[in-house]
Amino acid sequence: DVYKRQPVTPAETPAPAIDRPAGWKAVESPMVGTFYQAPAPDADPFVKVGDEVKVGQTLCIVEAMKLMNEITAEEDGIVREVCGKNGEPVEFGEPLFYLEPTA
Repeated sequence: DVYKRQPVTPAETPAPAIDRPAGWKAVESPMVGTFYQAPAPDADPFVKVGDEVKVGQTLCIVEAMKLMNEITAEEDGIVREVCGKNGEPVEFGEPLFYLEPTA
């Protein structure tokens, strides 16, 4: 029968917001692209949770239009969360990391 009702699937519900300490700073993607945690597939990640980073230190790469763009720390801090997934697309303004400033 053409008019049979199709089962209704519930709409996707957004993930619950994670409660992060107020002092943590998001490192956001400056562009749309692909997130890479390491300089090469077989290399160690630039940083991992718990690492202390300095201003200018490379945190990851975002590939956009075949260009590899290094994303660097804008302040000294400790990496508290890695939000990006290796090889996955990221959007402009999407948090890639959360740092706890040490200064």
